[in-house]
Amino acid sequence: ESARTRQPYDVFLVVDVEGTCEAGSSFDHPNEIIEFPVCLMRWKDDKQRHELVVVDEFRSFVKPSWRPTLSRFCKELTGINQSQVNNAPTFGQVLESVSQFLVKHGVLDEGCCEPLLRFCWCSDGPYDVRDFVVKQCFISKIDMPSWLKGDVLDVKKMVTSWSIMQNHRGRKMKAMLTRNYPNRPSLNISSQLRVLGLPAFQGRKHSGIDDARNISRIMSECARRNIRLQPNTRIDPNRRWSWMGKSGQILLQI
Repeated sequence: ESARTRQPYDVFLVVDVEGTCEAGSSFDHPNEIIEFPVCLMRWKDDKQRHELVVVDEFRSFVKPSWRPTLSRFCKELTGINQSQVNNAPTFGQVLESVSQFLVKHGVLDEGCCEPLLRFCWCSDGPYDVRDFVVKQCFISKIDMPSWLKGDVLDVKKMVTSWSIMQNHRGRKMKAMLTRNYPNRPSLNISSQLRVLGLPAFQGRKHSGIDDARNISRIMSECARRNIRLQPNTRIDPNRRWSWMGKSGQILLQI
C-alpha cells in the first residue's frame, strides 16, 4: 500500500474556536466566535507520510456583534478579556485573513480560493465547524466559504474508536463502536493524550490556541501509529436552529 493510499490527505488544519457563552447554556445557544486559531500540519516527508508536524499557526480574536459584552463565565472559562475582543476584527475579516494564510502556504489558489492540495479541517468533537462556524456565518450574514464547507475529522471520535478497538474484541467491540451505544466513552483532549501515552495537556484548557496545539500533538501521534487520518463527520452549511429568523435575525431575547 502506497503512502498516499494509506494517508490520502496532504494538509491538516486543526481548529479550536472559542465562543461567547453563559453559565448553563447549551450548544443550541447563538454563540458568537471570539477566538479562531488554526495549526497547519503537513507531512515532514511527503513520500513516507509517517511524521506529521505543525509548520505554522494562525490566531485571531474575533469581535462579537450580537452580544458584544462577554459574560464573566465566558471570560473565566476562555481567559479572553473584553478589550481583546473589542479591538479584534470582525468574523468576515478573520475569514479573509485565514484564506490569505492558506494561500501563503499553497493550500488555496490566490485568485479563486480553490484548493491546490487535499486538506481537511480537524477538531476535538464536531462542534467547531458544524455548529460554531455555521451559526457565526448566519449571524454575520455571510456565506460559508467553500474552503470551510468540507466534512471534518473529529479527532475525539477517531481516538475514541481507536481506543475501543485496542481494548475490546468481537461483539462487544462492534457494539461499542456504534454511535448510540449506552455509556460509549467520550475522551476529552486530556484523556486522548493519556490513552495515546503522551505527556499531559500543555498550556491553558479552553484557550483556543492551546487546545489546537494539544490536538495537533494527538494528530502527530495518530499519524505515527499509522491511524488513517480522514474526515469522519458531515457538515451541513445550511443547518438551522430555532432562534434563526430571516437574514441573520436572532429571535431570542436575553
